Amino acid sequence: QVQLVESGGGSVQAGGSLRLSCAASGYGYMRDCMGWFRQAPGKEREGVASISTRGARIYYADSVNGRFTISRDNTENTVYLQMNSLKPEDTAMYFCAAAGDSWCSLGVLSRLNPTDFPNWGQGTQVTVSS
Repeated sequence: QVQLVESGGGSVQAGGSLRLSCAASGYGYMRDCMGWFRQAPGKEREGVASISTRGARIYYADSVNGRFTISRDNTENTVYLQMNSLKPEDTAMYFCAAAGDSWCSLGVLSRLNPTDFPNWGQGTQVTVSS
């Protein structure tokens, strides 16, 4: 099972940028597809972006498309989320999650449904002020 640790969160003004990292350890990372999710206070957890095992397939939520970029470096066992042009509504706890390759289909990647990803990190807080 993959263990996931997020970092890179913080406080930034609107229009600023942050880069989140998700370090993976344990068996199976390089065969997992990965996703970034977020949860704001009082709201449900929502999908932000997903990436297939080798990075060939990437999907974004409409709310972040064009501003956020997901990438992975399998040699470093790390997934990244570059967030640009941040808005106050991006304020949330951000989580990375993994789904085994045998489970991860194009449907799983495109749905960005948290219930499709069984392995989760603890999260990193992102706060965007206006």
